[in-house]
Amino acid sequence: MSFLSQSSEGLVLAQGRSLNPRLFAVAGVLTAAFVVVPLVASDYWLSSIIIPTIVMGVAGLGLNLLMGYTGLVSLGSAAFMSIGAFASYNLLLRAPFLPLPVVLVLAGLIAALAGIVFGLPSLRIKGFYLGASTLGAQFFFEWLFTNYNWFSNGSQSLTISAPRLQVLGHDLTSATGRYLFVAVTAAALVAFAHAVVKSRVGREWMAIRDMDTAASVIGIHVASRKLLSFAISSFVCGIAGALWAFGYLGTADAHAFNLDKSFQVLFIVLIGGTATLAGNFLGAAFIVLMPILLDRLAPLTGLQFLADQGALANIQHIIFGVIIIALLIKEPDGLARLVRRIRLPRRRSAAAATGD
Repeated sequence: MSFLSQSSEGLVLAQGRSLNPRLFAVAGVLTAAFVVVPLVASDYWLSSIIIPTIVMGVAGLGLNLLMGYTGLVSLGSAAFMSIGAFASYNLLLRAPFLPLPVVLVLAGLIAALAGIVFGLPSLRIKGFYLGASTLGAQFFFEWLFTNYNWFSNGSQSLTISAPRLQVLGHDLTSATGRYLFVAVTAAALVAFAHAVVKSRVGREWMAIRDMDTAASVIGIHVASRKLLSFAISSFVCGIAGALWAFGYLGTADAHAFNLDKSFQVLFIVLIGGTATLAGNFLGAAFIVLMPILLDRLAPLTGLQFLADQGALANIQHIIFGVIIIALLIKEPDGLARLVRRIRLPRRRSAAAATGD
């Protein structure tokens, strides 16, 4: 009898352990994103805070696939975002029969082709030199979209705006509609990135990141995998650019995707943590919310008088930079690692309680 009771207890424990807690976490995130947030959040929060956080997290996701998982540096993420924005604009304008999801995929593929072209230097150089070479994409596409108004349909202001924003006849121009559009697209891209990272391609990327010479010795085609990494990274960044232009701004020009935007995406990856998917959205939340928090705290810290002199923004930038440096010194692996360190003792205490 004691043997049977021990066996049944072991079976119950085994069944409990077989339930992956990550599934519950994913279900909770999806429920919050698609049920709670649309019901609770105001239009201001959706339009000014939540949507830009999600879009910048998607852009960080694209760069992280390249930098965190493959070990390749890029300083031109905003260039591929601009390609996605201008490509989707022209596809919507010149091929109105295409549905919006197809337009996003095609725009991402166009950005992926550009990523392959500008990823060719990675076959010969790496590290800082590769990062410097990717600046060519940043300067080239900003110059291209600024000087040739064909891409903006002949507009002298060189701005683009979505001709239509609807899916299956449903208008998405409201704050809730744009949020759901951005959230669904982000969820699909996260699922796509997770599948790639967990596949053989992802394992080969990480082998190249750790030591490309050893990866080549064991039979990995390093050149094709690097170019594939640039392509997929640019694909995700291209869709993020389309979301930024039409899901957040509503209109954009080439200067909306300047070098500062590329550095923002880079900081998102560094702050959130390299080689992580969820960390990109933590880093994006930090980038979006911290300036707002500093602005709200200005009257309490006695710095409000600097606003009349035009110096408050500069002071906030200095404080923001100091916070980033302190965070990276305290936790070089980013916010994702910090969250895991906080959750680990809780898991151990829960496991100990179960064992008792």
